[in-house]
Amino acid sequence: MAGRDDRYDGGGRGDEGYLDDSYDDGAYDDGPFDERADDGGYDAAGAGAAPPRKRRRGLRILLVGFVTVVLLGIGAVAAYVAFLNHTVSSNISHDRLLPDPMLPFEGEDGEMVTPSAPPRSDAAGDALNFLVIGSDSRDLSQERGRSDVMVLVHISHDRDSVHLVHFPRDLFVEIPGYSRKNKLNASYAFGGAPLLVETVQPLIGVPIDHVAIVNFESFKAMTDAIGGVDVNVAEGSPDFPEGTTHMDGETGLKFVRERYALSQGDISRGQRQQAFIKAIMLKALSGSTLTNPARLANFVDAATTNLVVDEALEVGDMRDLAFAMRGVRGGDIHFVTAPWTGIGNDSYAGSIVLPAEDQFAVLAEHLQNDTMDEYVDDVSPKSGFGG
Repeated sequence: MAGRDDRYDGGGRGDEGYLDDSYDDGAYDDGPFDERADDGGYDAAGAGAAPPRKRRRGLRILLVGFVTVVLLGIGAVAAYVAFLNHTVSSNISHDRLLPDPMLPFEGEDGEMVTPSAPPRSDAAGDALNFLVIGSDSRDLSQERGRSDVMVLVHISHDRDSVHLVHFPRDLFVEIPGYSRKNKLNASYAFGGAPLLVETVQPLIGVPIDHVAIVNFESFKAMTDAIGGVDVNVAEGSPDFPEGTTHMDGETGLKFVRERYALSQGDISRGQRQQAFIKAIMLKALSGSTLTNPARLANFVDAATTNLVVDEALEVGDMRDLAFAMRGVRGGDIHFVTAPWTGIGNDSYAGSIVLPAEDQFAVLAEHLQNDTMDEYVDDVSPKSGFGG
């Protein structure tokens, strides 16, 4: 036992136990392993005898000191991890955000709709699909707000690539339980996240595994917590010249909300939102954040404050996923806009974005087979509003 060894020294006297190095009258012999005996005997006069014993004690102290530092380091890391876990667990709220086949919901005119998800393809392996919803609510515990941001985050089976699929809020779609087509964000207004998921899944042909809702204030706080982010501005505007721009939280919110000065309106705004999300992801996964305990703690706190996730998404799952994705770099994060053909007008819904249905089938195939790296969209307009 460590405590006993520290007090006990070979032949029966514990020198450290007595805390007195001067007690050495030759009456105690450490035996054949005594470093003081170089000729089989003991020099009672003590010539050259003291230094080896002190050197031996010094090595013990050095070893004990090293082990202590290591243990303290491990304890500090464990305490820090426990602190982060506590922060995340305390901040995050869980809610029923995914549709449940056991809980039919009521559509218009009292029609009951039983939720159903597309089957999961074996080819997809362990690929994950998250639906991230950006709400304009200031307090998600009090109100749902409007869904101005809807992004499908597809994480590959190998956790080495991420594809962000932006869904225009005005995408003209069928909403389960409602007889007339409407804008995509109307499904969120009618039935919250479960109805939005139920509306999106038939379009993409894969089940949505998890849902996260975050408000814009959280995006602002996350950005400031990591010292701002460098955003690639693909399309310039009066306040944001083309090129890389460093943005704090307030500037970032202004950047992602602008649309009237952009060539494709809400489509262009969605692409800006993707660029901003990518910038946050890269900074959060960078060494400057992961190796800075204070910055990482602030980011985790900001990222999880006002964050609502589905009931099946546990804190441990999020931690494990973040660790598995630690090797993701800028070139591994890709942007996609849900396929569309142009802008139209509907007498009921107003201004709408027309979906490219055949191209949606192509997108679904690549999501089902976890081959998003090969996905190409030659249908959606690259400039203007199409026809």
